[in-house]
Amino acid sequence: MKNSPTDRLLGYSVTRLLINKNNLLAFSHGLDSTALYHLLKESDIPFDIALVNYGVRPEAEEEEAAARELARRDKRRIFVAHAPGFRSNFEAEARRFRYDFFESLIDEHGYENLLTAHQLNDRLEWMMMRLIRGAGTVELAGMEAVAKRFTASGTPYRLIRPLLETPKYELEHYLRSRGVEWFEDSSNASDTYERNRLRPLLEPLVRRHASGIARSFDYLAEDAAYLRRGYRELYREKLLRILQVSVPSLIPLATAETLKKLSYLPSYKERELLRQHSSLVLGRRWAVERRGDLLFIAPYHDDVTMEKAFRERCRLLNIPPKIRPYLSLQGIEPEHLPLPSAEG
Repeated sequence: MKNSPTDRLLGYSVTRLLINKNNLLAFSHGLDSTALYHLLKESDIPFDIALVNYGVRPEAEEEEAAARELARRDKRRIFVAHAPGFRSNFEAEARRFRYDFFESLIDEHGYENLLTAHQLNDRLEWMMMRLIRGAGTVELAGMEAVAKRFTASGTPYRLIRPLLETPKYELEHYLRSRGVEWFEDSSNASDTYERNRLRPLLEPLVRRHASGIARSFDYLAEDAAYLRRGYRELYREKLLRILQVSVPSLIPLATAETLKKLSYLPSYKERELLRQHSSLVLGRRWAVERRGDLLFIAPYHDDVTMEKAFRERCRLLNIPPKIRPYLSLQGIEPEHLPLPSAEG
């Protein structure tokens, strides 16, 4: 399989992680996920599919029906979620809904890997969107081919993107050569989204310089891995995370990386605030507080009644105030937390 065209498009080292595993494919019936569906099928990799119907485009119902028929024909399980109407910040809310749905399936059905069809063009678009807003090396490196994640209940899984080194035009050629049809997302033609404005500029670059762009992302990934050595996770329980950050300038990065694994993507403004403040609430959902070289991250609650003795124990252990309510709600004993000194 190592030298086959299918393997070339998927990436051999990533594909090996999928064999004999319980895999779930995030599916939309667009070009990318349709190509990944058929590549996995040709490689005899087991997988089921999960689709989110946002109900905002006329073709949404037709796409769902076609996906159900495809799954029926190939005898695969399909899971469909219908999203509510999002009143604001559609992309962020849709992403949160999508990953909550995927992770609920991982919890319920024991999927080990979640597969998405992001490809090289997506990777370059992401990098350019970060570049024009202001970003460092790790953010520019963007998506990882393989990333360890945890569901809200603590179930571990791997988020795998097998197509990250594959340009979109090769996926299109692959589908056309096999007579496979896919759905075009009509929102891709809208100038409302920044990525759509970038796409016509970047597509010619990818067609001419795909191998060089992919190689550059490999170098960025190496640099990002080096920077990540400046912080480490000391403790996790449920949704509580305690990190030790040896380089203060890496606090925004460490926070963003941790929250991303918890399905929350901090905005540019929030990352800037992390440079300036030692105690914040992000998105009205996450408490982030610093104590020396320790970084505490937990869901935020402001209406929890705590026993006086519990508050005093937290105070004596120097546990940040915004973190204490979550400990109380989850029954996490303050004395059980690893709280090393700065010399630790």
